[in-house]
Amino acid sequence: MTALAPDPQRPTGPDHRITPPSAAELAGLLELKHLRSHHLGWSPRLRARFGYHTPDEVYEALVRRMVAPGSAWLDVGCGRHLFPSNTPLAAELTRVAGRLVGVDPDANVQENPFVHEAVRGFVADLPTEQAFQLVTLRMVAEHVERPDELVADLAARTAPGGFVLIYTVNRWSPVPLITSLVPFSLHQPIKRVLWRTEKKDTFPTAFRMNTRAALRRIFERGGFDERGFWYLDDCRAFARFRPTAFLELSLWRALKSVGLSYPETCLLGVYQRR
Repeated sequence: MTALAPDPQRPTGPDHRITPPSAAELAGLLELKHLRSHHLGWSPRLRARFGYHTPDEVYEALVRRMVAPGSAWLDVGCGRHLFPSNTPLAAELTRVAGRLVGVDPDANVQENPFVHEAVRGFVADLPTEQAFQLVTLRMVAEHVERPDELVADLAARTAPGGFVLIYTVNRWSPVPLITSLVPFSLHQPIKRVLWRTEKKDTFPTAFRMNTRAALRRIFERGGFDERGFWYLDDCRAFARFRPTAFLELSLWRALKSVGLSYPETCLLGVYQRR
């Protein structure tokens, strides 16, 4: 991967692109994440053996770079966590940001220990007097019923030149396709077995802004330009169990070796307000 500057540089022209996290950034992220661990578990050791980084890790590394000291940061749909699997990073960035606001319509946002201000509600409920330099939406876009309204609300609260990061599932990956066919009442039992997800963290999906084309179209209409976009290979469907995790990563490496794409991906997009 291409090396990145320590801080995001404001684009100087329409062709400026933000590059993905470098190997050094990802290594630094993992060092922070496992700083207090004297012994790594089998899962991170297995991923390291294959040279694989999860979509969460790529997203976290990008956010870590883009939270500038003293900046105003809005996390939309944050719930109880900024980064569910990386508490050390959440603790670090809550000290770096000058103002960190978490907004979520669910009451679990009040349980978030890292945000400076927790707001139970929607982006539209936030005042527009103080704009944010960075807005993040982690696994939120798939639940949005009215994307154009959301992006309009984001535009009203994002500073000119500020960035919105969208991290979500790919509509055309196998898991989302299956999710759209399975009744919602069965989502939580399946997620509990595969990923140990709690019932209060499971919400209905809409998939109305879960392709690159849809995201670009919606954000351009709302006054944003795409500055970076990546498909992140997601080898976590059966990562809870060691044998199936090994098989997933083996398939990922085999497909990669012959130039084929892994079928399960997440989307990570960066959009800058004009």
